[in-house]
Amino acid sequence: MAEAPGAPHRTTGSTLLHPLSALLGIPLDQINFVACQLFALLAAFWFRIYLSPSHASSAVRHAFATLFGIYFAVFCFGWYSIHLFVLVMMNYGIMNMASVPNIHRYSFVVAMGYLTLCHISRIYIFHYGILTTDFSGPLMIITQKITTLACQLHDGIGRQAEELTAEQNRLAVKSRPSLLEYLSYLLNFMSIIAGPCSNYKDYIAFIEGRHVHMKLLEVNWKQKGYDRLPDPSPTGAVMYKLCITLVSLILFLTLTKNFPMAYIIDNEFLDKTPFLSRLGYLYIVTQAAKPKYYFAWTLADAVNNAAGYGFSGVDEKGNFRWDLLSNLNIWNIETATSFKMYIENWNIQTAAWLKRVCYDRAPWYPTALTFILSALWHGIYPGYYFTFLTGILITLAARAIRNNCRHYFLSPVPLKIAYDVVTWAVTQLAVCYTVAPFVMLAVEPTIKFYKSVYFHMHILSILVLLLLPVRPQTHSVRRAQNQAMLNSIKNKDK
Repeated sequence: MAEAPGAPHRTTGSTLLHPLSALLGIPLDQINFVACQLFALLAAFWFRIYLSPSHASSAVRHAFATLFGIYFAVFCFGWYSIHLFVLVMMNYGIMNMASVPNIHRYSFVVAMGYLTLCHISRIYIFHYGILTTDFSGPLMIITQKITTLACQLHDGIGRQAEELTAEQNRLAVKSRPSLLEYLSYLLNFMSIIAGPCSNYKDYIAFIEGRHVHMKLLEVNWKQKGYDRLPDPSPTGAVMYKLCITLVSLILFLTLTKNFPMAYIIDNEFLDKTPFLSRLGYLYIVTQAAKPKYYFAWTLADAVNNAAGYGFSGVDEKGNFRWDLLSNLNIWNIETATSFKMYIENWNIQTAAWLKRVCYDRAPWYPTALTFILSALWHGIYPGYYFTFLTGILITLAARAIRNNCRHYFLSPVPLKIAYDVVTWAVTQLAVCYTVAPFVMLAVEPTIKFYKSVYFHMHILSILVLLLLPVRPQTHSVRRAQNQAMLNSIKNKDK
């Protein structure tokens, strides 16, 4: 999207770094974003070393994380950051005053309602010329955290254990948090700018020094020759993720700006380029749009890891894993052979949030309702709704094909390889086709794009759904499966 005149110096936050923005020719809002995240990275290392649970109380750690988070928000977004604090305080009141059966409902309506109003105001304020990093990003993360905590608090004090899935039972919050705990969870400096959303119990365990210990207890270390629990360091994981961040930044500064999405609807391009070549270029421009997400999410993950947060246990080879808060798996994204696999590895924490607050709780049409909530959460630009409604159709069609056809191609090995190659190509093109409107935002370029490719994915998906039998998984079936899983875990505990 082209920047308006003077855009390199536009920001709603501090202008302290204006000279650097002018020197590099990079918009000031992006400079502020990167500066805050790099400062947060340094603060995270300091936090882990000098304010570790053995050196500071939980209250001190909560206060430090909260105050630095508030400072970063004000630095990046100026007075617009008041929206974050208003939403946080409104929902703290709801959490303490609402009746237990309605905590999650009221919190959800207020948080999503306020977020939607802010999305609407951004259209009138910026008229599609939105800043790359404005206050809506942190507001979206805070909305996820508010609704996550509200649902998990309702599970903990408003429902019986027998009514919960195994995951809901594990994450249920048994008491209302204090104001300091609440503010720290929502506004901490590790996640205030770029997330990700995490579970309340995991965050509190991290602050209190139980986070890594809890994960280590899941492994029998005596069998591995250890006399006591090891002390895993996140330094290696942080360095690895910073390398990915650096490569992503280089790709963003070179590849992204040379392959704009707008070119695929340029009249001269459409007149001179054959259909298959247009599809190939669509794949290229979609690839070029990814590095900024890889950069922002991987850097955010590294910040949390540097603070000592994000340990997820030990893998099959005995290596320590620091991917509890990872928001993407780049290898699985680029090699995905199904639409489902792609979605599961892209914006992982948002997908987990959608599952926990919507998909697992929806009484009917969980897939459709989850896509609709995702669209509302992202904003009100028409392109988002084209993307998510198209996503529903392609997801259902892909599921039907996989359920009805995949078992015919599992052997011999050459046939399986050929099947994987074909499904990889179709998946990548289907994703490109689906997300193009997400980048274009408006109705007119979206319709122009879909006309230029003859609505082929829509037509093929509809034909698949008409010709192949679909076996939807009902809510009652999912609940029965979840209950069986919970009973299995209880029996193991006995």
